[in-house]
Amino acid sequence: MSASCRTCRNFLRNLSFAAALAVVGAVSTPAWADAPELGPRTKIRLTIMQWMPTKGEYVPWALGGEFVISEAGAISVPVIGTVTIGNLDKAGLAAEIAKRLQSKIGLVEAPQTTVEIVEYPPVYVVGDVTTPGEYKFRPGLTTLQALAMSGGELRETGSGPAHDNITLVGELRGTDNALLRSNARIARLEAELSGAREIDFAPPLNADARLVAKIQDQERIIFSTRANVLARQSKSLSELRDLLNQEIRVLEEKVKASEASIETAERELKGVRTLVERGVAVASRQSDLERELASDRAGRLDFVTAIMRARQNISETTRSLEGLYDNRQAEVASELQSEQATLEQLKLKRATTERLLLDKLSATEDSVQRGGEVTSFVIIRRADGKIGEFPASETTALMPGDVIKVVLRRMAIMSEQPTSSRSTDPQPSQASQ
Repeated sequence: MSASCRTCRNFLRNLSFAAALAVVGAVSTPAWADAPELGPRTKIRLTIMQWMPTKGEYVPWALGGEFVISEAGAISVPVIGTVTIGNLDKAGLAAEIAKRLQSKIGLVEAPQTTVEIVEYPPVYVVGDVTTPGEYKFRPGLTTLQALAMSGGELRETGSGPAHDNITLVGELRGTDNALLRSNARIARLEAELSGAREIDFAPPLNADARLVAKIQDQERIIFSTRANVLARQSKSLSELRDLLNQEIRVLEEKVKASEASIETAERELKGVRTLVERGVAVASRQSDLERELASDRAGRLDFVTAIMRARQNISETTRSLEGLYDNRQAEVASELQSEQATLEQLKLKRATTERLLLDKLSATEDSVQRGGEVTSFVIIRRADGKIGEFPASETTALMPGDVIKVVLRRMAIMSEQPTSSRSTDPQPSQASQ
């Protein structure tokens, strides 16, 4: 066979290989393409407002704030509890929350409720890229744009595979430390939410004992500090309520004294009137007694008004005291939900990095002559509580939380042996050995 024929055959073989890779990269799985607008780990801002005719303006409710959608696709809103997102969009979720609030509180009209997306879960770019890592997601992001954000394809450098392995080992160690901190923070938040006196830390496995002790001590300090702040606020409100009760008791004694004075003045005025009618006493004495009686009655009315005002202040203090614990519970629940979402992201990142490291360690040096390079993309996506992966093309749209694995394949140029030397080639069984 002539050299020109062998060259043509090699070119056609490589061209077919490249076309096959391109077809595989362009495949997309429709089951993974569709996703709700509000996916897990998405941070949203809930705003609840109600029109107050007496003030002529909208007044915001304290139930609003920022929430993170859990892996189960739900958020926990104070008063109404857990709200499952499902396939609801922003408008649908806002309408559902408003409807539940109207039914729960018994409002005539539903409050004005809006839902905004504050932050999408990030995407992760790994594999044969210049700068692998975590990148901010925006709607319409494609795999090619994610490759551009990560610095493009990885080119050959003097560092070699060993440098990549060391980098991945460092990322795994950093992720493990972040997992330790996240688990400790979740244990502290769960203790605050349940009202426990101490934090019950789960014993970590294969971790640095000094680092674990340091992290747990920090969480205990935060736990005790927040508990002391809450106790001081509660004590201050309780003391204010006791002071108001004492003020009411003093005012009630004054009311009794005022009533006794009024009765005495009424009896004296009755006797003076009789004397004035008989001409024994002057009319000025009667007028003085009438003014004194009116003054005593006005004073008694002031005391009664002060008692009513003090009781109103007691009611407001009691509501503030009860709301203090409710607001703290809502705040801790929101922090716990956000930290649990962060823990899920760290677990996914660790699994991806560990898998990539194992792939690199198990890869062997290809001894064949290398030719052109073909870039392929694999998307690792969590859906319905499961992690799956599928090939993608450069124009595949990404979803929040996706892990994009970029693989740079080199096409091997197979050289044919002359006909005379084929008889000396090893048998297939020998070659496999």
